[in-house]
Amino acid sequence: MRLHPVRVHRSDENLAREDQLAWKIAEVAADPVAVSDDVTEMVINRIIDNAAVAAASITRGPGIAARAQAEAHPATPGSTVFGVTDHVSPEWAAWANGVAVRELDFHDTFLAAEYSHPGDNIPPILAVAQHARKSGADLIRGIATGYEIQVDLVKAISLHQHKIDHVAHLGPSAAAGIGTVLGLPVETIFQAVGQALHTTTATRQSRKGEISTWKAHAPAFAGKMAVEAIDRAMRGQTSPTPIYEGEDGVIAWLLDGPDAAYEVYLPEAGEPKRAILDTYTKEHSAEYQAQAWIDLARKLHNEYPELTADRIERVIIRTSHHTHYVIGSGANDPQKYDPNASRETLDHSIPYIFTVALQDGTWDHEASYAPARAGRPDTVALWNLVATEEDPEWTRRYHSNDPAEKAFGGSVAITLTDGSTIVDEIAVADAHPLGARPFARADYIRKFRTLATPVLDGAETDRFLDAVQRLPELAVGELDGLNIVAKPGVLGAGPKGLF
Repeated sequence: MRLHPVRVHRSDENLAREDQLAWKIAEVAADPVAVSDDVTEMVINRIIDNAAVAAASITRGPGIAARAQAEAHPATPGSTVFGVTDHVSPEWAAWANGVAVRELDFHDTFLAAEYSHPGDNIPPILAVAQHARKSGADLIRGIATGYEIQVDLVKAISLHQHKIDHVAHLGPSAAAGIGTVLGLPVETIFQAVGQALHTTTATRQSRKGEISTWKAHAPAFAGKMAVEAIDRAMRGQTSPTPIYEGEDGVIAWLLDGPDAAYEVYLPEAGEPKRAILDTYTKEHSAEYQAQAWIDLARKLHNEYPELTADRIERVIIRTSHHTHYVIGSGANDPQKYDPNASRETLDHSIPYIFTVALQDGTWDHEASYAPARAGRPDTVALWNLVATEEDPEWTRRYHSNDPAEKAFGGSVAITLTDGSTIVDEIAVADAHPLGARPFARADYIRKFRTLATPVLDGAETDRFLDAVQRLPELAVGELDGLNIVAKPGVLGAGPKGLF
C-alpha cells in the first residue's frame, strides 16, 4: 500500500491533479490488476448476502416505493430491479436495489475511523454492468474496486466526527467501481469521483433521534449519484477541483478544517485489491455494533434462565465510544427507550436490542421489532433498566488497526434484586471472521434461503444461487441472472407519486 498525505491547499498553490486524492482513487480504479480467487469468492458471498436481505425487504414500504419510482423509468437494455422482470435505467435500478439492500440493516459492514456498509457499492456497480452488457469477470473487478476505495477511505477519514453521513465515502467508491467495470480512463474516473463526492455530503441527522425511512434511501441516493456522475463525466463534464483538498472543499469546510492532514493508504500500481476481505457481514438484522450484544444476550438467556425482568435491578453495558454515543444511552435520544419508536430507531438502540435478545434467546428481522413485541410490559420495564457507559479500553480496541485485537463488543454487568451480579463480555460477533462461528459460503446460502423463502419459489432460489456461484464464467449479457423475481401475487402496486 502507498501512503498519500492529504491536506487543504490554497487556490494559489495550484495543486496538480495528479497529486489530488480523487486522482489517486481514479488511478486505483483504472489499474487492470487481476482479482485473486479468495477475493472473487468473497464477492460472490456478498452478492448472495445483498440478494438475501433485499428479498426480505422488497415487500416493505421503502422498497415498494423505490421500486415503483424505478419502474417509471424503463430503459433498453437497462438494468434489473429486485422482485420484478422490468428493465429500467441504471441509475434508477441502483436506487431501487440500494434501498432494498439497505432497508433491514442486515448486510456487511466495515468500521474504522468512519462507519460503512461496503455492500452498498454492489447495486450501482451491478446496475451499470448489466446496462453496459459486461461480463461476470468485469463485475468482479468493479466490486473489488468499490470495496477497496470504500475501506481505504473509511480507515483514514472520519466523517461522523463532524456529523457528516458515512455515504460521503460511498459516492466516490461506487463511482470508482463503475469506472473499473467500464474500463474508463483515469481522467474520466477522476471527474466522476469528484462529482459523486460533491453531491453526496449530507448530515447525520438521518441516523439521529426519530430515525426515518431515509436511512434506507441515503446509500441508494449515493449510488444513484455515482451512476449519474459517471454518465456526466463520460460526456466530458467536469467536477469541482480539488474536491477534497480545495480551500473551499470538503475537508476545509465539512471535516477537520483548513489545517487538516490525513494519511490515506491506497494500493500501489499492480497491487491486488483485497480490502473486501477485511469486511464482515451480519447474522442479525440490526446495527453492526449490536451483533455481538445479541450473541451475548442469547448466551446469557441460555445460561441463566432466572434472568427475568422482575429479578433484575439494573443492566450496565460497558462498551466503545461509538456504541455508547450512537446507539446507546449516551446518544441522549429518548426515542431509544420508546416502545412506539420506528423500526429504524429500534435497530439503533442497544438497550432495546439487548433486552429483547436476553428475554427471547433469539433474534428475528421481523418479530423482534414488531410493535407488540416492543410494547410488552415486562420488556419495557427491563428495557428502562439498561444503560450503556463508555469504557476507554473497548474504545481503544474498537480503533485498533490490529485485526486480532479490534473489537466491537464490551462487557455487561447485570445486578439482580438479591444483590448478586452476573458479569460477562464479548469482543466480536459469532459470525465475525474471528468469532465463534465465522460466516462461510454455506452460511450465506442459508441466510439467503431463509430470507427468500417467503418471497421466491424454490426454482427461482436455486436458479439464482447457481448463477451467482458461476459469476466468473458469466458471459457478456448474462448478468441479468443475478436478479431475483418474486412469486406471483407477492408484490403489489407501489404508491403513486409525481411520476
